[in-house]
Amino acid sequence: MKSTYFVFLCGILFLGCKNATDAPAAEAKATPKKEFKMYEMSEMSALMEQMYVDNQRLKDRIIQGDTIGEFPQHFMKIHASAMTDEGDNDAFFKAQAAKFIAAQEKIYKDPKNAKQHFNDAVSSCVACHQGKCEGPLPRIKKLYIK
Repeated sequence: MKSTYFVFLCGILFLGCKNATDAPAAEAKATPKKEFKMYEMSEMSALMEQMYVDNQRLKDRIIQGDTIGEFPQHFMKIHASAMTDEGDNDAFFKAQAAKFIAAQEKIYKDPKNAKQHFNDAVSSCVACHQGKCEGPLPRIKKLYIK
């Protein structure tokens, strides 16, 4: 009788161990491994990040009464930079980009009214982002000079 129990317990342990080791292997085969992909900014995203930094510096210069400097020519890349979703490069975006460039250029052409022109340029950013990509709006609105 003891040997029957012993054989029975060994059989349960053997089968229990076998199922435990096979289960992870089966799960590994069932779920494919996901590859980690590093986020890469589009050309437009990188340009807009740079324009934000440039405008933050410009804002500080305007507030402090420093010289404005020269219009940053890399802003003109707004018309040609590749977007995350190329479908967003439509007539609305092109019109808004032209308004932004015109407003930005006024800051440098008329530095006596730089504060007003700067706020107009920020408003052009807000208008475009309200129609396309609302994510950065809170950050953009912090650029306004009060």
